[in-house]
Amino acid sequence: MKWNRFTIETTTEAEDLVAATLAEAGVQGVEIQDKQPLTQEECQQMFVDLAPEGCEDDGVAYVSFYLDDEEESREIFARAQEALRDLKKYADIGSGAIASSQTEDKDWMNNWKEYFHQFYVDDILIVPSWEESEEIKPGAMLLRMDPGTAFGTGMHETTQLCIRQIKKHIRPGMRMLDVGTGSGILGMIGCKLGAEYVLGTDLDPCAASAVEENLQVNDLADAGFEMLIGNILTEEAVQKKAQETPFDLVTANILADVLVPLAPVAARCMKDGGICIMSGILDQKEAEVRQALERAGLKIVEAAAQGEWVSLTARK
Repeated sequence: MKWNRFTIETTTEAEDLVAATLAEAGVQGVEIQDKQPLTQEECQQMFVDLAPEGCEDDGVAYVSFYLDDEEESREIFARAQEALRDLKKYADIGSGAIASSQTEDKDWMNNWKEYFHQFYVDDILIVPSWEESEEIKPGAMLLRMDPGTAFGTGMHETTQLCIRQIKKHIRPGMRMLDVGTGSGILGMIGCKLGAEYVLGTDLDPCAASAVEENLQVNDLADAGFEMLIGNILTEEAVQKKAQETPFDLVTANILADVLVPLAPVAARCMKDGGICIMSGILDQKEAEVRQALERAGLKIVEAAAQGEWVSLTARK
C-alpha cells in the first residue's frame, strides 16, 4: 500500500511541540529527524561509551507523518495544517514548510527498528523482541517489546514518567486500568509488579495484536491482562466494562486535550483511595489537566517532570 508522507521543517526546540500539535489534530505517529548530539544517558541506553560522531546541530528538525488517501486522512491533514498555522501565531516553529512525497509500507513499517535498542528505565531493562538482551543487572526486570504499529516502546519521556509512578504505587493483587494502552508496556509492567488484573483500552485496532504478541513473548499470556478496542470517552460498552468493578490504579499516557475530558471518566472507574496517573502533558498544559483532575474530585499527590513533559498523580 502507498502512503502519503508529509514532512514539516521546524526547529529542534519546537519538534516536540509540533509533534504534540499533530497528535491533537489526529495524527497517530510521527518520525523526527534532527542533528542533536546524543546525551550521556542516551549513550548509556545504547551501550556505547562515546557518542557517535555526526554533523554539528544546525537547529533544524524535520517532523514527518504518514496518511493514506482515505477521506478521513484528508480531514486529518486539513486539521493538521490549521493547527500548525495557529501554532505559528504564538510559538517559533521555524519555517513550518510542509513537503509531501509517497512511500510504501515496507519503507517505514520496519525502518524505525534501527533506532530502537535495549535500554534501562531505572531497574527495568526494555529489550526489542528482535535483539538478544545484554547481561541484566542484578535484581532488574526484563521486558521484551515490539510495539509493531502501536504506540509505546518506553523510550519517550512521558512513558518513563508513567513507569516510575507505577513502580511507586502498584501493589500485589491490585486491579489496573490503562487507557490508551498501545503496545501494552505499562500494563505489562503492572503485571510483572503484581497486578492481579489489567484492562487495557485503545482506539487503534493494531494495539490488540501488539499487546497479544508482547504478552506471549514476556510469558504473560495468563497474567490477567484483558484488551479492549474502543473509546472510553464515548462508547457505552467500554465505559460499562471499565466501571463494572472499581480499579485501584488508572494510567493514561495520552495528551492533555484527551486527559481533560478523561478525568471524570477515570474517577468513576476508581476505588476510593485509588490512584490515577496521567502523563503526556506538555508543561504549558499542566494547569489545565490539574484543574480537570481536581474538578473530578481527585487530589494531586505528585507532579513529576522530564524535559518539557509532566505527569500528574492523583488520589480519589
